[in-house]
Amino acid sequence: MSYLRGPDRAEVQLLPACLDDYVPANSPVRFIDVYVEGLDLLALGFGRAVAHTTGRPPYHPADLLRLYLYGYLYRIRSSRRLEAEAGRNLELMWLIRMIRPDFKTIADFRKENIAAFKALFRQFNLLCRKLNLFSAELVAIDGTKFKAMNNRSRNFTHGQLAELIQQIDARIESYLAELESRDGEAEGAAAQPKEQALQEKINQLKERKGRYDQLLGELQQSGQTQASLTDIDARNMKGPHGHLVGYNVQVAVDSKHALIVAEEVVQDRSDCAQLSAMAIAAKDQLQVTQLQVVADKGYHSADQLAACEQANIEPVVPRAQSTGGRTTSGKTVLPKQDFHFDAEANLYRCPQGHALHPYRKRHGREAKGMIYENRAACRACPIKERCTTAPWRTITRWENEAAAERCAQRVAQRPKILARRREIVEHVFGTLRQWGHDRFLMRGLKKVRGEFSLSALVYNLKRVLNIFGCQTLMEKARAAVA
Repeated sequence: MSYLRGPDRAEVQLLPACLDDYVPANSPVRFIDVYVEGLDLLALGFGRAVAHTTGRPPYHPADLLRLYLYGYLYRIRSSRRLEAEAGRNLELMWLIRMIRPDFKTIADFRKENIAAFKALFRQFNLLCRKLNLFSAELVAIDGTKFKAMNNRSRNFTHGQLAELIQQIDARIESYLAELESRDGEAEGAAAQPKEQALQEKINQLKERKGRYDQLLGELQQSGQTQASLTDIDARNMKGPHGHLVGYNVQVAVDSKHALIVAEEVVQDRSDCAQLSAMAIAAKDQLQVTQLQVVADKGYHSADQLAACEQANIEPVVPRAQSTGGRTTSGKTVLPKQDFHFDAEANLYRCPQGHALHPYRKRHGREAKGMIYENRAACRACPIKERCTTAPWRTITRWENEAAAERCAQRVAQRPKILARRREIVEHVFGTLRQWGHDRFLMRGLKKVRGEFSLSALVYNLKRVLNIFGCQTLMEKARAAVA
């Protein structure tokens, strides 16, 4: 029995004469082509959307956009790899009409159209809204850490810089002492090779110390806590697999089809201050008057919850684990939850029925509050030892704590929403990591924001293609635009 083999490579074949015959009718590239063709690139802010009348003709931005959408969809983000694919991938050759831009042109297009990618993401969500792909009722918010183009060894804090400068000073003193001892041994003689090597090391250390001194001065002047040498905006933060130098990526995902409604990249290591901004951005994108958002305990902040309520957004966020009910020595006491607050009378009722009145204001690092106490009642209280180890019990009520109490009631009433949060949002980051989009290729906060907008757009594009299929989606997109 013979093997199944193809024809001789030198044999003349009657191949299809049209490149279009090589691209299946249900190929995603056909939707990419139709979608980009219907965009107003000038309104979106793409450069060179109108060609100049003089000079060498540039590549059309629509073709370079098609190239990037195809590349990100098929996990090809490198400009050099995109250049290679443009000359050997039949689908891509069909999509961009067999043009062959070099990697520098491809990379420059992404770098120069950062703001346009964010506008493009919002424009695609507008199409999704017209196709009724958003429930616009429940949105889940979450964040994770993506790696920047900066190694951990090139990221420094105040303490690290001061320690490095101290170590360099010690090494310079050691080398200078060694040079002085050699000078005393051979005064007037020609410099020995060893002495020249020592002097070169000293010069190198002084140069390095100068860079560290300058970096430390810039940190102190700017008020920042970290400095990165490769990507100056990247920060050292804890990621899912340990510490990394990168950015905090935030997404708000609609519950109907798990589509990203809003996205942002920030430098903050914590999610605590991100809830209201992401929730308001999602509400604006969905064009609704009210919205319910759910997030994990890392987003719990009374100020953020209050800001959501003021924007007509109902947050469901569990409270973080606290040390309430324990003293600094570890003894168990009555928790704050056992004290009932009377808003009308502006006082707390203790478990014994005594009233704790406002005594003085308290200023924390990020919030203000009022301290409530009743010294006379505490001195005569029969359960004082169960309540506090201090001479009397004090209760602090922070600003916007009422918003946190209302949120706690919602969490208790709707426990299933917290389980839905994981189903809605967590797989988004898992998908992007599987695609290799968890490492930024560009440097600087502004650029990585645009880069992630492109990743979020392609994530939504992939899901919409899976929902409708290519041909149905093209028909619906044409109808929505018409």
